[in-house]
Amino acid sequence: MPANRHPHEPELHIHRRRTLLPDLLTTHHNIPVTDPVLTFIDLATRLGRDSLEDAINKADRDRLIDPETLRGSLIDLPPIPGIARLRTTLDARTFTLPDSELERRFLKFVDQAGVPRPLTQQHLSGHRVDFYWPDLDLVVETDGLTYHQTPQQQAKDCRRDQAHLAAGRTILRFTDAQIRYEASATSATLIACFKATAQRHGGLGRPKAG
Repeated sequence: MPANRHPHEPELHIHRRRTLLPDLLTTHHNIPVTDPVLTFIDLATRLGRDSLEDAINKADRDRLIDPETLRGSLIDLPPIPGIARLRTTLDARTFTLPDSELERRFLKFVDQAGVPRPLTQQHLSGHRVDFYWPDLDLVVETDGLTYHQTPQQQAKDCRRDQAHLAAGRTILRFTDAQIRYEASATSATLIACFKATAQRHGGLGRPKAG
């Protein structure tokens, strides 16, 4: 709404910005509006975490802006209200860990869960897997790309999972966001899956003597 307009319609809620960023303004049907980046910065001052993530998901589905582009657009912006909260929300889902760091963090979960350590970086059915318990035919993959995957990557992961299932293996996936931010839930899921798989294999999977 232009600053010189003062509508008083009861159904309208007018929001004005004290700081305008010309590079983040555009027009829609000749009406001046904020672009998706600035819109999300403003939304971050008003929405809760879940609602903000839902809005980001919807913008992604509608091809307005994807989370990685949105996060990258915040790097050089000044510290205006909403930007810190939006960065934090996006970082929980878009930040990726190196493979080595993911492996170290996941193996900590394994140790804390009290289950035997798996083999790492094995090749099965033509695919490299992150973690593998051969006694249980249990595969765990840790996904470094947590928030936004290309259709090609999604299809590749699907084919890989199908190959393991066709070979009779159990496949379990954790995102790096789960490993970094949801430690308790991740550990509980691992323990439950390990126990269920061990039961199907006659109690195998315990540490071997020697």
